[in-house]
Amino acid sequence: MAVELNHTIVPARDPQASAQFLAEILGLSADPPVAHFTPVRLANQVSLDYDRLDDFEAHHYAFTVGEQEFDAALARIRRAGITHYGDPACQESGQIYHSKRTENRRGTYFRDPDGHLMEILTPGDAGA
Repeated sequence: MAVELNHTIVPARDPQASAQFLAEILGLSADPPVAHFTPVRLANQVSLDYDRLDDFEAHHYAFTVGEQEFDAALARIRRAGITHYGDPACQESGQIYHSKRTENRRGTYFRDPDGHLMEILTPGDAGA
């Protein structure tokens, strides 16, 4: 059997609210809580299991989305008044990036309610 990522734990002060935030941006649904986890399941069956923790460092999570899903997610980010950035240092406010290594790849970064740096990016053209 090939090795696949099954899930990862995302620390959050309010797991249900944070899971719902990400799910709404990505056009998904947060699953009902399982024990103390609130999962958000992605198309490849990997889940982000939000768990309550009061003290933690922010992490980075990146999500590959199709072109139409990117446009829809970016529109939801903008409608919600969420600041997004064209760089991981969060200096290029209101921007998206265009990859120099992968032709036609677009992406943007935004912070979730717990300060995690979220990134959405399109696959672009392989081999460019």
